[in-house]
Amino acid sequence: MRHRPARWARAEWGPLHEAVRGPLVRRRWRAVPMTLTAVCLTAVIQVVQNRPRGYRPVQDLGAVRAEDPLRLALPRTPLSLFVPALDLPVWGALAQILLVFGIAEICLGRWRTLAVAYVATLAGTLYARVGIHLGVLPASDARVVDTGPSAAVVGLAVFVSLRHHAYVTASAVVLAMIVEVVVKPNLAGKEHLAALAAVLALCAGERLLRRRRGPWRGRQRRPADAVSSSSVLPPSQSPTIRRGRSQRRSCR
Repeated sequence: MRHRPARWARAEWGPLHEAVRGPLVRRRWRAVPMTLTAVCLTAVIQVVQNRPRGYRPVQDLGAVRAEDPLRLALPRTPLSLFVPALDLPVWGALAQILLVFGIAEICLGRWRTLAVAYVATLAGTLYARVGIHLGVLPASDARVVDTGPSAAVVGLAVFVSLRHHAYVTASAVVLAMIVEVVVKPNLAGKEHLAALAAVLALCAGERLLRRRRGPWRGRQRRPADAVSSSSVLPPSQSPTIRRGRSQRRSCR
């Protein structure tokens, strides 16, 4: 009975632990250069935007609102991943980025990590625009700044969990975001759900693509993986043995 939690933990997080442990032991902090850059960038942006002359440049370069034209919002979206919310402790955002981005960078690679993070953030941004246009969201939400790194963190957490079969963890993250919207129905929580929907669709598409490629790759590998004729022929018909016999006759 007392070993059940340990067995459950190994089943839930064992594959993820094995994927992360090796690179961290071998390379330590060099295994997550992009994550460390993201943490430092977020910290610098937080310091700058809290200064009187720094707030406006940060807003102009990295703050995304639904009322902004897309031609201005889309170039700001990549930097908006690293603009922390002013009304929340920055240490929480830094810890989330260090943990989730670090695990994702090791498991997915830096470019795929950034791609998933960008898809999650962009989904939240587009949801706000569509929701306000359709009347699902109040018009006042058009002036609210987007979620910053939180949507990317939530999306990456679910994506990595599903990739490594940590289904309970992924379900817990989704459930927590639903509870957040129920308890505090603000724009950030709804953007988190939109980010999760985009990431789940991304996971489903990737899984479907793997299933379709699987049989084709198998057919493509068969000729290359086929063994040589000498290994399947009977000993009496093996070319190697025939050559050996002819060589022995020529030596007599």
